Amino acid sequence: MKCGVFTATLVILAALAARAEPIADSSCMDCHADKDLWKTNAAGVGVSLFVDLEKVKASAHKTNSCASCHSDITEQHPDDGKSPQPVDCGSCHKEQTETYGASTHGMALAEGSAGAAGCVDCHGSGHSILPPTSTESQLHYMRIGETCGACHDEEAREVLESVHGEALAKGYREAPTCTDCHSEHKIQKLSAGSQRASADVCSSCHASERINTKFKMPSDRVRTFFDSYHGLAGKYGSATAANCSSCHGVHKILPSSNTNSTIHPTNLAETCGKCHPGATENFAQSKIHVDASSAGSDGDVGTLTNFWVRRIYLILIFGTIGFMALHNGAVFVKKVRARYQSAHLEVPRMDLSQRLQHMVLAASFIWLAISGFALKFPDSWFAWMMGSNEQLRSWSHRVAGVVLLLVGAYHIYYVVANRKGRNLVKDLMPTPKDARDLAVNAKYLAGISPEKARIGRFGYAEKMEYWAVVWGTVIMGVTGLMVWFKMEVTQFIPRWIVDVGLTIHYYEAILACLAIIVWHFYHVMFDPDIYPLNWACINGKVSKHWHEDEHPLENIECARAEQAVVKPEEAKPQA
Repeated sequence: MKCGVFTATLVILAALAARAEPIADSSCMDCHADKDLWKTNAAGVGVSLFVDLEKVKASAHKTNSCASCHSDITEQHPDDGKSPQPVDCGSCHKEQTETYGASTHGMALAEGSAGAAGCVDCHGSGHSILPPTSTESQLHYMRIGETCGACHDEEAREVLESVHGEALAKGYREAPTCTDCHSEHKIQKLSAGSQRASADVCSSCHASERINTKFKMPSDRVRTFFDSYHGLAGKYGSATAANCSSCHGVHKILPSSNTNSTIHPTNLAETCGKCHPGATENFAQSKIHVDASSAGSDGDVGTLTNFWVRRIYLILIFGTIGFMALHNGAVFVKKVRARYQSAHLEVPRMDLSQRLQHMVLAASFIWLAISGFALKFPDSWFAWMMGSNEQLRSWSHRVAGVVLLLVGAYHIYYVVANRKGRNLVKDLMPTPKDARDLAVNAKYLAGISPEKARIGRFGYAEKMEYWAVVWGTVIMGVTGLMVWFKMEVTQFIPRWIVDVGLTIHYYEAILACLAIIVWHFYHVMFDPDIYPLNWACINGKVSKHWHEDEHPLENIECARAEQAVVKPEEAKPQA
């Protein structure tokens, strides 16, 4: 009994081991080497089952075995009565299969279209698939039009008649083929009005300096199109603005000298009329590819006239506005000087050390803002103003940051070691009176009360600014150093903390810049009582009138402070 079980087990294991071994190619060729081996498919059409081993050896699948693709075939085939399953190309070509599934062919196949092209339709039979570099391959650039033309015969014919087809027939690889414009596996339709045709497809060749030079084509076609109304409208989201194919055609693209071209002078009115009903020949004479900075070389009267009108107006604009700016600038300087001389600046507000700290702080902050936003937005006017050298922007930003931190460090020393500094911080400390002053001013500004808050040396406005600067300097300093030395700090902390630090750095910069513009600039420049500037940051003094109006309690506070430090014996009346 035990012997019988043991024998049966060995037989089963032997059968499984034999089944695990792939079928040898020689077994397949026992039948498929016969050129007369045919079968009739479901449509009643005879299909050859002959496999040409010579072609297989020269194909891209020469290292594959029969079982690599026909994994469902067993040793009992064809006597098992099972029909072979279609080959699953995705088992090896997963990435290509995924992109194919997103293509117009793949989606049509998924929707049940029996005529949708599959792998074999483009690549050929698995037994003779050749790499695209082979001149015999169905995907060779000289034959791909024929391959696609099997389904898209009219489009293929139009391409052959076009400038692209003519160049391809001459053997120029630079000439675009079907897959150059429509992609390879993720084949997409280029619908009318789609700016992808202009931005990605046509521009990939027509913006190439090498291709333009080799074929003696104008080098500015892409740039001048995107500078035109059509290009700008498409760039900013218009779905109806004309793209390259709207005027030049899709497949049958011909030069303007060809009478069949959509851009031939006799056909321009009809071409423009597709989007502009009623377009006349005069309307169609307008050029799309206009380089406003060039007089043109084709002798076109319109281009030449437009060039000189532009030049005359530029001279007129710079001359007229330049004269106005110089004149009013001189008037402004004169009036500012007069305002300064008549301001009667008598009351000390800032000492020399405080003014120097403020100047360095302001200069470093402004440069940090400009250089920082230039780094964040390399296409902005900030970047244009700083030039194209990104390293210069980066290092100038870091230098300004170091200067800001140094002036911050000096300020700490100043408020600790200097009596005026200690008094400054003491007076800038928030108190309950600040909340009451804010409530009083709210009623005053709303017109509820005629009385405004009586402020001492510093009110809630100055205190908010001072402590916001302290907070911002610490936050920007810590996050800035973290981003600067990210390689060093990530030795101790996760990288995501640096990413969060960069986010804080960016949004704190926006907050600081807006606070300076909206709050600080108003109080020190745009307030009508001190416009165009609070001169305290220059010479340390303000007018008596402004001081009494804005800080009426400061003199009282100073008098009390002086009285508090008077020695008792000095306070005794003399005999």
